Amino acid sequence: MGRAEVRKAQQQRGARRAPSGRAQGTEGSGSTGRRTGIRRFFTWKKILGTFFGLILLGMAALVGLYFYVEEPDPNNQALQQSNVYKYADGTIMASKGKVNREILPIDKIPMDVQEAFIGIENKSFRSDQGVDFKGLARGLWNTATGRGKAGGSTITQQYVKNYYLTQDQTASRKLKELVISLKVDQRMKKPEILAGYLNTSYFGRGAYGIQAAAQAYYGVDASQLSLEQGAYLATLVQAPSQYDWSTASEETKKRIMIRYNATFVNMVENGKLDEAKRQTLKFAEPLPPQPPAGMDGQKGYLVQAAEAELNAQGVERKLIDAGGWTFTLNIDPKKQEALEKAVQEELESKLDRKDTKGKPQDQSVQAGATSVDPKTGAIVAMYGGTSLKDHWSSNALRKDYQPGSTFKPIVLASALENGAKTQDGKPITPNALYDGTSKRPVVGSDIPFAPQNQEDRNFGTPMMTVQEATNFSVNSVYAQMIVDVEPRNVKKTALALGMKDREGWPEDKPAMSLGTMSANTVEMAGVYATFDNHGKKVTPTIIKKAEHKDREVVPAQPIGSQAISRQTADTVTKVLTGVVNDEGGSGNKVRSSAYEAAGKTGTTENNVSGWFSGFTPELVTVVAIFGEEPVTAKQVTLTGTAGLGRLGGSSFPASIWKAYTLAALKGGTAGKFQLSEAEMGAVQTPSRSASPTPSPSPSSSAPAASSSPPASPTPSPTPTATKTTPTPTPTPTPTPTATKTNGPKPPDPPLLPEH
Repeated sequence: MGRAEVRKAQQQRGARRAPSGRAQGTEGSGSTGRRTGIRRFFTWKKILGTFFGLILLGMAALVGLYFYVEEPDPNNQALQQSNVYKYADGTIMASKGKVNREILPIDKIPMDVQEAFIGIENKSFRSDQGVDFKGLARGLWNTATGRGKAGGSTITQQYVKNYYLTQDQTASRKLKELVISLKVDQRMKKPEILAGYLNTSYFGRGAYGIQAAAQAYYGVDASQLSLEQGAYLATLVQAPSQYDWSTASEETKKRIMIRYNATFVNMVENGKLDEAKRQTLKFAEPLPPQPPAGMDGQKGYLVQAAEAELNAQGVERKLIDAGGWTFTLNIDPKKQEALEKAVQEELESKLDRKDTKGKPQDQSVQAGATSVDPKTGAIVAMYGGTSLKDHWSSNALRKDYQPGSTFKPIVLASALENGAKTQDGKPITPNALYDGTSKRPVVGSDIPFAPQNQEDRNFGTPMMTVQEATNFSVNSVYAQMIVDVEPRNVKKTALALGMKDREGWPEDKPAMSLGTMSANTVEMAGVYATFDNHGKKVTPTIIKKAEHKDREVVPAQPIGSQAISRQTADTVTKVLTGVVNDEGGSGNKVRSSAYEAAGKTGTTENNVSGWFSGFTPELVTVVAIFGEEPVTAKQVTLTGTAGLGRLGGSSFPASIWKAYTLAALKGGTAGKFQLSEAEMGAVQTPSRSASPTPSPSPSSSAPAASSSPPASPTPSPTPTATKTTPTPTPTPTPTPTATKTNGPKPPDPPLLPEH
């Protein structure tokens, strides 16, 4: 065979071996060629090679960091300054001491207490190299993706952070922490690291280190701590501000107990606690907190409020307690003095707090108040209680009580804002008509509800206007109104006005109309300040300026955008002036020729709290009283306080509000409400009886839920007081008139306040 034939045969054999479509010159070879190129680039060998190369590169980077990063000088918090607190005019109110810490050697700390911290904080502490790489990776990922603070720190890492670094939650700080922790673990013995951790950790109550914590929470030296006490301090160190048993909510206490019990479980797993002994251990409840020196009177409460506000802005409590701050508060010293004097003269002087057996209600009553400038949002005065040593938590900030009928103006605001209509299709306005019959079942709700009015009284025959229903705080009217508006819409309006969505606030229950959610005086002051400020959102703030040599704090912006329309806000304000000016209005007690005022009273079920939220064009003030059993802190009735009967917002809260407002505005020009956009709606004729009449079957004053389905509309006007027979829906009187009928004055407010 010649050379030409050989070459031809070889070419033919090569063509037969080539897969279909891969022979040169065949159609489709271009696309196949591209796929072949990609596959050649992304081979498994190259992918694995790149992966392991990156790992080696990362390891090399860590090695480089290990030699590059040196142990810095330790933090020297002991040299930091005290915190200084000033009034709005620049005068010094108080100063809070330097860092509270006493260094202890490890042999002064009981071994089982040491093991409690190891058990809950870092089970592998005795054997690890100072770093938990899995936890670190998780923490870095959380920080990088914005999922919260970096976690996974060992005891060694926490010691390094406390002793050498800052508390900043950044990836660069975390990398430094890792490298220094490795070096510290090589250089120091485990007992030394544990001692450093226990002496530098922050435990709340201004206590740095376990010695200060033992004294702050149990009144003993660290050497005297029991295992149960040590376990609580180990639990506390994760979240000192939240896990202080004295101020924790019931939900937080459950979380505390989960972590507390986990400490003992982990100790058993580590072989440091016998299971039989674990079963006998009981929770060691800490002592109530004690006020620091110089925090007497209202100063301690004002400091609490300032620090809570700064904490809410993202500045951790441990950074505040470390010192070096100068706080200028919005508190006006003259208004603050006027508020304290008003509480003393209108409430405290009428109580006998020494007679613990004969007058138990006098021991239970607590007062709180917040006063705000509606134009700036500045908290100009605040009352938190008699003193920190008597009551640690500020009554102005507490959020464990319901606001009662001070919530009703929010229902009206939502009705106006949403253009809601009554069941018969009429727009809800201040002049709209509703049935004021006590225990009238609401119509249009899947959830039956038939609240009774104050003393089970019927208002109207049966019709009355929304204005009159607000003046007399008629529960049956507002229960129907919230159904007409829809509770979820009312909740949306409440949140827009500044209330907080807390646990236990369902969106679908008409009982919301009676203020069954929780709130505090600051929130309610913000709501009413927003009404006063023509609907522009007001978020009360106590901090005017916060200065620190190492960090910058951006002040809060108290005046926001339009939360509700000006027309809605002006209309609600106009209605609330009627509560004060109407001779029989529940807020009539605060009426004065010295100022123009608007407001609303509030009393909660079982009479456990009473509120008055009121405002003039220049000043918004919310005053509340709470019934709290001194030992258990349980909510108890205010009935019988100062030897009186049932107490509500028209009693002590209204008296305090008036005395304070007269003093606070003294010397200033009393302004007038500029309600240019108030819209009261078409006037209708309320067909009212000569007086509110008691129901034929008197019952308790608590709102009663209907046990029957909602009534169907019917023209019959006959009301009924029974729970089982539906009551007819209101039928408006067809002939409108401009004449307004004021009802008679209800019974003496201090004895028979409304809901």
